[in-house]
Amino acid sequence: MDPRTPSRRSVLRSGAALAALALIEGCSSDGGEEPAGAAEASAPAASPAVPSASAAGWAMPAESSPHTRTFMAWPALEEVWGDQLPAVRQDIAGLARAIAGYEPVVLMARPEQAAEARQQVGSTVEVLELPVDDLWARDSGPTFVTGPGGLAGVDLNFNGWGNKQTHTEDSQVARRLLEHYTITRIQAPVTGEGGGLEVDGEGTLMATESSWVNGNRNPGKSRDQIEASLKELLGVSKVLWIKGVAGQDITDCHIDALARFAEPGTVVLHRPGADTPPDVWTTASDQALEVLRSATDAKGRTLRIVELTEPDPDRIQGYGKDFLATYLNYYVVNGGVIVPRFGDRAADDKAAAVIAELHPGRKVTQVSINTIASGGGGIHCATQQQPAAGAS
Repeated sequence: MDPRTPSRRSVLRSGAALAALALIEGCSSDGGEEPAGAAEASAPAASPAVPSASAAGWAMPAESSPHTRTFMAWPALEEVWGDQLPAVRQDIAGLARAIAGYEPVVLMARPEQAAEARQQVGSTVEVLELPVDDLWARDSGPTFVTGPGGLAGVDLNFNGWGNKQTHTEDSQVARRLLEHYTITRIQAPVTGEGGGLEVDGEGTLMATESSWVNGNRNPGKSRDQIEASLKELLGVSKVLWIKGVAGQDITDCHIDALARFAEPGTVVLHRPGADTPPDVWTTASDQALEVLRSATDAKGRTLRIVELTEPDPDRIQGYGKDFLATYLNYYVVNGGVIVPRFGDRAADDKAAAVIAELHPGRKVTQVSINTIASGGGGIHCATQQQPAAGAS
């Protein structure tokens, strides 16, 4: 990738990105003052007359619950991927085919790019002609909740991770997708992304303050206000907040690259290698470990923490400063788990074995995603599940 090209872990240094950084510097968990006009620029449109998930008896199910399908998106823009666009499309095609071995996959693609997408993914993947900008369906797509009356999708008002990347089409993906499938839409009173949410399916949510209590998404809102909105939207009763890292990657440190629920009461935590020099990312992992060790979930359980060490960067082809080298960004599908393979054979096999043990009865499939990872994302970032109605 051209070093001048923005990626998921590179904060853009011009235009809207500078404004976003200014907002980050003024953001705190107590909802400090924001620059004039910030609220107007980032505030979501008025919500339609649809009840919140909590009021309707809906809740966000665990990823391990049964899926109807997986949504993905075909990367569209050379301005984002530069000369790596063909390679990242190959990664997405390979990932889509792997998931299609377990459950239906719907790949969103711009109408003028749909033919190429169909050719690359083959007949096992459905291509839906729907305009997108980039591949990060976890963030641009809806977050689903289920319960009495079936299924609803929460539109989190995707704004390009705080206006850091082009999102003209991606900002409309959640609405358009829900309209296409005639699924009830709940427009959130907060702005964020699906990668910033991790639930156990039994009332507990994990999230980072850096990606939610942040002026580039929710100017003027305190952590307590955002927490109240997330509880209503997702039907959860307890939020475990981890500090995270603001302003160092395009997501502001999403939880799905740091800590995940393997099952209720068990959290998998990303850990740096033993020889990794201290930096903001090792500090974030250490802080998450400290918080989770002393935390209890919505059911009052002390958490079991399983540490998953990152691969050796010296053994990874294409590794660069923006590479997301974490095994945490795996994806649970019907009957299986899709796990990244980076090229450090010993670390890849160890991670696959740990994840298999954490998800008994599911087949582990390893998929090479180094071009996706070079853009600062992973398998989980590139996928969004539609749970079966009534899943829990």
